[in-house]
Amino acid sequence: MRLLLIEDDDRIAGPLTEGLGRYGFTVDHARSGAAGLAGTEGSPDLVLLDLGLPDMDGLDVCRSLRARSAVPIIMITARGDEADRIVGLELGADDYLAKPFGVRELVARIRAVTRRTSGTLAFPPPMNPAAPQTPGLQPLGALEINRRTRQVHLDKAEIPLTPREFDLLAYLAEDPGTVHSRQQIMDTVWDPHFFGPTKTLDAHVAALRRKLGDAAWITTARGVGFRLTVPGTDGEPAR
Repeated sequence: MRLLLIEDDDRIAGPLTEGLGRYGFTVDHARSGAAGLAGTEGSPDLVLLDLGLPDMDGLDVCRSLRARSAVPIIMITARGDEADRIVGLELGADDYLAKPFGVRELVARIRAVTRRTSGTLAFPPPMNPAAPQTPGLQPLGALEINRRTRQVHLDKAEIPLTPREFDLLAYLAEDPGTVHSRQQIMDTVWDPHFFGPTKTLDAHVAALRRKLGDAAWITTARGVGFRLTVPGTDGEPAR
């Protein structure tokens, strides 16, 4: 998957490019808004857009990009104000990530945005290279998640899930062992503009635990959120 990073600060762009490369992404780097707009002619799969650019405001870049392309856009910026986030989303950005952030969180956002915009996983979680691999299939111990068919099997038996339950499980499984905040889950699995009660998340987690037959699959980080773990392991995918 090829990304276009529009970021003028090399102290940020360098480590970010290197970190994303470890996850299998190819990153093209543009240091200005004009260079970024020119770079989209190469049809990147997703654009990472900083707002504080030297030649033009990143919001104007977003507006120009969206006027001519449906390429997914994630804004990455030190501007944490709600007004900037709202304007960016209204201009057509698909997500907004405030600095500082970790590469793992950004990768999760990239996967989530790609899943929403194309219905597929941006980059499959790592598996044993020596084992036969089925596109879209992620094994986690006795659990198998197939993102192409949207099916889940536990000990080879299919578990019937609602569409939202599958989306929630697939999101948590993108980075097993990592705690995802309640807000991150609601923004990704539901919608950044969802204003319903957050108790709906607890209801879906409870339903997943029942269907998986072991509450240890989804553990609670009190006061923060939830994480997917493989019972009997440290939370890493089965090898």
